[in-house]
Amino acid sequence: MAGMAPPPTSPMGAKGPEAASSKPDEKVDYLNLPCPIPYEEIHREALMSLKPELFEGMRFDFTKGLNPKFALSHSVFMGPTEIPSQSTETIKIPTAHYEFGANFIDPKLMLVGRIMTDGRLNARVKCDLSDNLTLKANAQLTNEPHMSHGMATFDYKGKDYRAQFQMGNGALLGASYIQSVTTNLSLGGEVFWAGQHRKSGVGYAARYNTDKMVATGQVASTGMVALSYVQKVSEKVSLATDFMYNYLSREVTSSMGYDYILRQCRLRGKIDSNGCTSAFLEERLNMGLNFILSAEIDHQRKDYKFGFGLTVGE
Repeated sequence: MAGMAPPPTSPMGAKGPEAASSKPDEKVDYLNLPCPIPYEEIHREALMSLKPELFEGMRFDFTKGLNPKFALSHSVFMGPTEIPSQSTETIKIPTAHYEFGANFIDPKLMLVGRIMTDGRLNARVKCDLSDNLTLKANAQLTNEPHMSHGMATFDYKGKDYRAQFQMGNGALLGASYIQSVTTNLSLGGEVFWAGQHRKSGVGYAARYNTDKMVATGQVASTGMVALSYVQKVSEKVSLATDFMYNYLSREVTSSMGYDYILRQCRLRGKIDSNGCTSAFLEERLNMGLNFILSAEIDHQRKDYKFGFGLTVGE
């Protein structure tokens, strides 16, 4: 009987079934998908990296909190402003203005108001009407005729989808819907009607995101095709690119850039297909004190911009 002992099992043979059982196929739980971001923010990561708030001249922003929910802000800007011209040369005139603002921030209500020395008034409201329904509104009032406008948006957040309905002056109506199809993929669409101009349109979008990358695509009947891709190289470095194409006017623009977050600063830069290069630096000098540098070079238009500023307060 000793001679009939079974042959020894090879290590590979013993490891195979265990490996197969230890890594079961990952299945998508379609009843427990994540809620996607709003349709209008599908390019959010690319916009943050490629389109910082560039400016030219000098800027100073001061924010003073009066209590945990209410704060006042003061902003001073001095620098040139471009004026429309039919020539290829960029025409700028020196300008300066002061802006006063008030902010009220509550977990369910946010009120932001700004008034400038030229008479323009900007207001924003965000109110949580329920756990799933949010009202967002913004308006700008000015002394110039036909330049004041307002917009209200109702945002409904479902378990694995979002729906929005928009109303604006000029008989502007719009609706959008985005649905999570898998854990990483979401698809959506939108419709709009501009009654004042008698124009309507539809659009479609797709977004695929993981822990390391975000890819988005959007197309609309207005002729716009937008693609963007963001790759997270590390916890501090991200690379981004976008592609814009209008199949009605045959205009194409693409750009690529970087977003580098250090311990005390954040540096963003890009270059596009028109030869325009820009960089934006935010340096944290101390608690509540930030230094800002902004630069943009447009070789095609021979337009060169440089700005610096300070931000005091959180």
